[in-house]
Amino acid sequence: MAKILVTGGAGFIGSHTAKLLNRAGHRCVVYDNLSRGHLEFVKWGPFRQGDVRDGGALCRLLDMEKIEAVIHFAALAYVGESVIAPGVYYDVNVGGTCALLQALADHGLDKVVFSSTCAVYGELSDKSIGELTKPEPINPYGITKLACERMLSDFERAYGMRHVCLRYFNAAGADPDGEVGEDHMPETHLIPLVLDAAMGRRHAVSIFGDDYKTADGTAVRDYIHVCDLAAAHVRALDYLLAGGPSRTLNLGSGRGASVAEVIDEARRVTGRPISVVQAPRRPGDPARLVADPGAAGEVLSWSCRRSDLGTILRDAWRWHEQRFSGRVV
Repeated sequence: MAKILVTGGAGFIGSHTAKLLNRAGHRCVVYDNLSRGHLEFVKWGPFRQGDVRDGGALCRLLDMEKIEAVIHFAALAYVGESVIAPGVYYDVNVGGTCALLQALADHGLDKVVFSSTCAVYGELSDKSIGELTKPEPINPYGITKLACERMLSDFERAYGMRHVCLRYFNAAGADPDGEVGEDHMPETHLIPLVLDAAMGRRHAVSIFGDDYKTADGTAVRDYIHVCDLAAAHVRALDYLLAGGPSRTLNLGSGRGASVAEVIDEARRVTGRPISVVQAPRRPGDPARLVADPGAAGEVLSWSCRRSDLGTILRDAWRWHEQRFSGRVV
């Protein structure tokens, strides 16, 4: 089994992936600056604190550790924040990825699984999104992630650096064992905000826009369980270790749920009232984003196992009650 560098491994998806890597027999080294991650989420391998933009620190780490491949999560990932602070997103997402890839190239490392996003696609039609859909991002977050994908292609041409770019849709849920889960500061993701309202930590949850061209007027997203995402990263890693060529793949359930549907299902799962308030649309938010995950199934022999909305919400609610009971927002 391989030794894997997991950048951003103290975060939501990174920590779940580290757990599954460990279960699969791989060894993890987690590299994170803890600006948005949690040290207590690092449970399945040694921790090295550092910033992904620090090429010198990365080179020193690679000099010490016999790393065989990298799963690169470290990035900023809020659409709204990227609109009001684009320079920070270019610095961290693009600058950090460049520093990392150069350090890998300098050490002869040639296998990268990259955490990308459906935000590269932008505003689309009602059809499900396949990998052949032309990327046309409409916010700096999506633009910076697409820039990183293109950077990976450039590094492959120059250094033979093979990669799998995983464009995933809305990560949600939590580890069913309760060891790690979702805890962002600030929290902007719909499901934990809805569960905050169910718990009474928030007075209400905001619905940003009720006039989209969707069945109920609220935005539609493809929610994928974080454990299904983590499993896909392990499959992508094994694919590269087995010599597979570079690929770009969508990760989603293939099903869309509107904001209103998520809130209704959360009321059912929690048995709690959840108040809502209407708010204006947020800049950069498309009406509908739903994946066609067929290629990931074919290439990685992967499929979703926990990504129905009920399971996502039950796992998230179990974690939320454990993590946040008695804590104010």
